[in-house]
Amino acid sequence: MSESRRSFLKKSGAAVAAFTILPRNVFGKMGGDNNYVAPSDQITKGIIGTGGIGRSSYHFTSDERCRLISVCDVDKNHLQKALDLGKKKFDANLKSFSDWRDLIADPDVDIVHICTPPHWHGLMAAAAANAGKDIFCEKPMTRTIGESKKVAEAVRKNGSIFRLNTWFRFKDNFYGLGTTVEPLKKLVESGLLGWPLTVRISGATGFTWKFFWTGKENLETEPVPKELDYDMWLGPAPFKPYNHHRTHQTFRGYWDYDSGGLGDMGQHYIDPVQYLLGKDDDFPVKVEVDAPEQHPDAVGIWRSVTYTYADGCKIILEGEGFESEGKVPYIEGPLGKVYKGFECTIPNVMDVIDELPDPAPRNTDFIECVKKRTHFALDERIGHHSATIVNMGACALRLGRTLHFDPKTQLFIGDDAANLLIDQPMRGPWKF
Repeated sequence: MSESRRSFLKKSGAAVAAFTILPRNVFGKMGGDNNYVAPSDQITKGIIGTGGIGRSSYHFTSDERCRLISVCDVDKNHLQKALDLGKKKFDANLKSFSDWRDLIADPDVDIVHICTPPHWHGLMAAAAANAGKDIFCEKPMTRTIGESKKVAEAVRKNGSIFRLNTWFRFKDNFYGLGTTVEPLKKLVESGLLGWPLTVRISGATGFTWKFFWTGKENLETEPVPKELDYDMWLGPAPFKPYNHHRTHQTFRGYWDYDSGGLGDMGQHYIDPVQYLLGKDDDFPVKVEVDAPEQHPDAVGIWRSVTYTYADGCKIILEGEGFESEGKVPYIEGPLGKVYKGFECTIPNVMDVIDELPDPAPRNTDFIECVKKRTHFALDERIGHHSATIVNMGACALRLGRTLHFDPKTQLFIGDDAANLLIDQPMRGPWKF
C-alpha cells in the first residue's frame, strides 16, 4: 500500500470501495495462481520478532487479504528461520531487517505485527503509529502503565488501527468454562446474578498454565552468542550482563522485560472479565497481593492477586499453593453463582439465557477494520485498561503491599515508590 493510498484510506473509510473499480493496471498485484487482486483487497504486513510467536502458524500467514512481506529480528538464526519459512510456506522472498526501525520506515508495510518481548512493545507500537502504520500487538500490550497510555495516545493521534492479540472476549471456549463468552455476558448483563460480582481466576480455569515463568537469581555472566545483537535485544531495558536465561523463551522471568506468568497470561484472562463486567472504561481502585518478598531482578511466585473496583466487584487471581476450600465458583454474585463447565445455581440457566438479548455486535475482523478504518473490538483504549490492571498487579507484587489507584489520574494514591513504576526510565538513546 503506497503512502498516498494509506493517507487516503485514513481520511475516508468509505473511499475504500472506490478503489475496487480502478483499472487492473493501476496499483494492481497478482495473487495466487495469477488471480488479480485489487489493491484495496490486499494489505501488507511485517513481523518484528520471529523467535516463537512470530513464526507460529497462527501469525506467520500470507494470503489474498493480507500479504506478509517482511520480517525483523535481532537474532540472525531466528531471522533466517523466518526467511526459510516464508520460502517454504508461501514461496516468497521476504524482506529482512535487523533493526525494527527500518521495517517500520518501509513504505510498503501497512501493518506492523509486534511479537517481541513486552519491554519493546510500547516503543515499537508508538513508533509504528507515528509512521502511519496499523498495529497488531501481542500481549501484554506493554510492560508498564505509562507505556500503554502513551501507545493509546499515539494511536489516537495518528488515526492508526490497533489490535491487541487476546481473543477470548470474542470466540473459542472461555477458559475452563466450556462455553464462549457470550452466554456469560448475557447472564451478567441480565442482573440475575446480582451485583457486585466476584470473578475468580484459578487453576481450574487454566490460569496456572504458565504460572511458573519465574527468574533465576545471581545469574552468571556468559558470552553473548555471535548471532545475537544483545544490546539491541535489551533496548530500553537496563543493562544486565548476558545470560541465556534472560533472553528468548525464558525472558518473562525478569522484571526488566515482563512480569512472569502474570504478564504472559494475565491480559488473556483479565481482558474478557473487563468485558463481562462492562468495565472496559474502568480501572480497579485497589490491588492486594499475597506473595513472598520478590527479588529485585527475578520474578518469583505468588499466591494471589486481588483487584477491587469502586462498586465492590472483584477479580481474584489464584497462583501457586492457593488452596480453595471445596468447590469455588468462577463468577459469584449475591443472587447466583457460575462454576466451571457453566454449572449454575440459577435453574434452567441456558433456557433463561436463550431468552435474553444478545450483546452488542463487535468488529472482530482486523483486516476489515484496517480497510474500512474502523476500531477493532480490542483496540488501544480497551487494551490500555486491561494492560493497566495486569501492571497494577506487577507493581503491587514488586513492592509487596496493597496499592490504591485513582482511575481519573491513573496514579497510585499516596505511594511514591509505586508511581515510579508507572513510567520507568529507559536506557539511552531510547525514549518515546
